[in-house]
Amino acid sequence: MACSVPSIASSISCKLSSPVTFLHQSSAGHFSTNLSFPKSFTSRSSRLVSRSRPVNKRSAVVKASSEDLPLVGNKAPDFEAEAVFDQEFIKVKLSDYIGKKYVILFFYPLDFTFVCPTEITAFSDRHSEFEKLNTEILGVSVDSVFSHLAWVQTDRKSGGLGDLNYPLISDVTKSISKSFGVLIPDQGIALRGLFIIDKEGVIQHSTINNLAIGRSVDETMRTLQALQFVQDNPDEVCPAGWKPGEKSMKPDPKLSKEYFSAI
Repeated sequence: MACSVPSIASSISCKLSSPVTFLHQSSAGHFSTNLSFPKSFTSRSSRLVSRSRPVNKRSAVVKASSEDLPLVGNKAPDFEAEAVFDQEFIKVKLSDYIGKKYVILFFYPLDFTFVCPTEITAFSDRHSEFEKLNTEILGVSVDSVFSHLAWVQTDRKSGGLGDLNYPLISDVTKSISKSFGVLIPDQGIALRGLFIIDKEGVIQHSTINNLAIGRSVDETMRTLQALQFVQDNPDEVCPAGWKPGEKSMKPDPKLSKEYFSAI
């Protein structure tokens, strides 16, 4: 027996550009199949690597008002929550990464659904590339850690995740989704929000997709690389579609002509 999420077009805010027609989730029977409890409930230490960051000399970065949290330019709302990683239950606290790592924080609607596993496994398969950029990935949904564990223990060919290279966080209270502005209140699930948080804990990028639209790991990687480039080169900005090795631009009326004359 499957349950469906009804249309939310009439009740959600104007942030959504189109109505959502359906989203399916398998029954609770999933949670009793091949479910083994982790060996330990203790936290694992995060794999954190320090990386220096120069101080910005120019102000080509917008800093939003703290009253409008969470917006790009503001500190990311901190949280501490239970998660599943390496078949164990651990605790994840966002502020533990400050001064140590960049963070890709992404929300997805529900476990045992359809678009979600394609995104989750795609990020896991590329985890080593993000690790080289001193970046951790954190996935979040409103499901329990028991649901996360059951999904991880389900084979990919059966719609499961298999082992992941990053934690899946449980937001059963929905407080994390709400604080990041992605919660659909009357449905109790999150939109596909993705946030890039720098080492100072500041949100530098955000995207929010409707439920039916999956995200691009390639574009997330490109945006992260652009962010790190401008933070390491505060006198430069990145034009449209910029990738590492391509020409950047000086944010100056005269000096910018060097870029435009070269394209």
